[in-house]
Amino acid sequence: MNTTKTLYSDQQQLATLASNKVIRNTYVLLSMTLLFSAFVAGISMSLNLPHPGLILTLVGYFGLLFLTSKFRNSAAGLASVFALTGFMGYTLGPILSSYLSLPNGSQIVMNAMATTGAMFIGLSAYALKTRKDFSFMGGFLMVGILVAFVAGLGAFFFEMPGLSLAVSAMFVLLMAGLILYETSNIINGGETNYIMATVTLYVSIFNLFTSLLHLLGVTSANE
Repeated sequence: MNTTKTLYSDQQQLATLASNKVIRNTYVLLSMTLLFSAFVAGISMSLNLPHPGLILTLVGYFGLLFLTSKFRNSAAGLASVFALTGFMGYTLGPILSSYLSLPNGSQIVMNAMATTGAMFIGLSAYALKTRKDFSFMGGFLMVGILVAFVAGLGAFFFEMPGLSLAVSAMFVLLMAGLILYETSNIINGGETNYIMATVTLYVSIFNLFTSLLHLLGVTSANE
C-alpha cells in the first residue's frame, strides 16, 4: 500500500514538474513572439506597407500554422512560430496605421492594448491559481470559433457592418475562453508541446486585440 502511495505521489510530482516546465517555456516563447510581432508591425507601419488582403492573409496564416504543427517537435518548429507571428505582425501594421490616423486613434489603440493585457493576465492567473479543468469548453470553443469565422467572412464579402461588429464581440468572448482553456490544458497535462501552446495563446491575444480595436473604434466613432 505504501509503495503504491509513493508511486502515485512521484507521478504527481513528475506531472507537476512537467507542466511547470511547459508553462515556463510557453510564456518565454510567447513573450519573444509578441515582441517580434510588435517589431515587425512597427516596421510595417514605418514603411507604410499595404495590407496583404483577406485571401493572402488566410493562406499565409493557415500555411504557416500547418508548418508549425508539422515541425512542432523540432527546431524548425521554432522558426515556423516566428515566421507565423512575424507575418501576423506585418498584417497588423496597416490595421494599426488606419486606427492611428483617426482623431483619437492613439487612445483607441492604447485602450485595446491595455484591455487585452489585463484580460490575458487576469484569465491566465485565474487558471493557474485555481488549477480548474476547463477541458469541457473544447467542443464549444471549436464550434464557436468556426461559426464566428464563417460569419466574419460573410460580413466581409457582403459588407454587413452590424454582423462584423457582432463577430468581433463573439471573438472577444471566444478568445477569453480559449485563454482559459489552453492555460488549463497546459496545467493539467493536456498540452505538452510548448510550441503549440504558444501558438494558441498568441492567436488568442492577436484576435482579442484586433476585435477590441474594432469594438472600441466603432464605439468611439458613435460618440
